[in-house]
Amino acid sequence: MARRRGMDVNMGDIARLANVSKPTVSRVLNNSPLVNDETRERVLRVARENGYAINRNAQKLRQTRNDTIAVVLDLASHRAGRVADPFIFELLAGVSEALSVRNQDLLLSPPNLSDAQSHVDLISSRVADGFIFLGQGVRGRMLRDLARAGAPFVVWGGVDPADPYCAVGSDNHLGGRLAGELFVRRGAKRWLFVGNIAHSEINMRFEGLREIAAKHREVSVEHLAAEQMAYAPIFQSAAQWLRGNHQPPDAVFAFSDTAAMAIIAAFREAGLEAPRDYSLCGYNNIPPAAHFTPAITTIEQETHLAGALLVEKLMQMLEGGKPKSSILPTRLIVRQT
Repeated sequence: MARRRGMDVNMGDIARLANVSKPTVSRVLNNSPLVNDETRERVLRVARENGYAINRNAQKLRQTRNDTIAVVLDLASHRAGRVADPFIFELLAGVSEALSVRNQDLLLSPPNLSDAQSHVDLISSRVADGFIFLGQGVRGRMLRDLARAGAPFVVWGGVDPADPYCAVGSDNHLGGRLAGELFVRRGAKRWLFVGNIAHSEINMRFEGLREIAAKHREVSVEHLAAEQMAYAPIFQSAAQWLRGNHQPPDAVFAFSDTAAMAIIAAFREAGLEAPRDYSLCGYNNIPPAAHFTPAITTIEQETHLAGALLVEKLMQMLEGGKPKSSILPTRLIVRQT
C-alpha cells in the first residue's frame, strides 16, 4: 500500500497499519503504562513512517486537564522587569526539567496577573492547570486570597505555618542565625543587614540574625532596605548608605549572593575590603559565589531539589491531594569573606 500523506493519516489508519486497536494507539500517544514496550515501539514507528503528528491542542481539549503549568516570576522586585539573578534561573531550570519529565508544558505567566481573581480566571479559561510561584515577593495577601479561592498552586519562598498554602524553601530563620553565629565568632559588633524585609523569606533571615544579636549586648544591627533586588540598584543603595555618615559595619549579611557582590563593589569604592575590614555573608550559594574575588561566604539553599519538589507537590494537588509545606536543608558555606 502506498504511504499516505501525514495530513491525511488518522488514528484509525495507524491502528490498522500497526495491527492494534484505536484505544491502544491512543494509550501509546498518551504515554500510558498499560502498553508493553514492543507494541509502543511498533505504533510509534508506524506513526513516524506515515508522518502522523499528534494534534496536541485537540488532545488537550479532550482531557480534563491541559497539562500546562504556569510559572510566575517575581518581576515586581526587579527594576523594569529585568530578572538577572542566576538563582532565579537555577530554580526555573529545575522546575522546567521536572515538568518535562511529567510531560507537562511550562507557561511563563504574563506579568499583568496582579490579583487572585486574574489567576483564577487563567485556570477557568483552561490556559493552565495550576501555578508555581518562584518567590513570594510582596504578594503575601494575594497568595492567601488565591489559596482561599481554592486555586492549585505552590510557592518557592518562606515557609510559614500560618500561611494557608503549600510552600517550599530553605530554613530562612536558621540561615539568619547561622550568619549571626559566624559574625559572633569573628568578633564583629556592628552588623548590617541588606534586604527588603517586606518579603516574607527575607524578613525571616533578618529575624534570625537579630535573634543572635539580641544575645550579645555589644552587638548592634542596622538595616539597609533594598526594594529592587538587582545588582545595580543594590550597589547604588550601598554606596549612598556609606556616604551618609554611617560608621562602616564590621559584618554584612546580604539577602542574596548577587547583593553580596554589589556590596563588595560598593564598599571597595569606599576603600573597604572583605575580609580585612568586614565579614560578609550572602545567601543562595549560586555558582559564581565560589569564584568571585574574594570568594563569598554564603547560606546554601539546595535548589537542585527545589524544582522537583515544587512540581511533585503541585501534581499531588491537581490529583486531589493536600501536600504539606517543606523546608529544605540549609547550611553555612564558609569561604574567604
